[in-house]
Amino acid sequence: MKPAGWMVGASAVSWLIIARVAGAGTNPELLYGMLGPLAVAALSWIVIERTYRSNPERLTGVMVQGLAIKAVFFAAYVISMLRVVGLRPVPFAVSFTGYFIALHLTEALFMRRLFNS
Repeated sequence: MKPAGWMVGASAVSWLIIARVAGAGTNPELLYGMLGPLAVAALSWIVIERTYRSNPERLTGVMVQGLAIKAVFFAAYVISMLRVVGLRPVPFAVSFTGYFIALHLTEALFMRRLFNS
């Protein structure tokens, strides 16, 4: 489960750096834009790794189910962050999109490493 730790650590460090450089005006949008994709990527990685190590034949089915769950979660997350929490749309969307892409790319690279081992 080290990759999940790397994702959490890298995200936290990048958030601290970006928040420092961009200034206090970017928070809490920057933080919440990171938290949703980070939670999903870390949890997804843990499920993928455990499934692959225990029963690799099930991995495709688990990943398809995960995709459906992620779609519903992300829709609810974005709507709740914008409407309920009241975050500013542009900084949140930029943060969310950046972390979403970076974390899913990281997850894909970790999967490649897992499959090649």
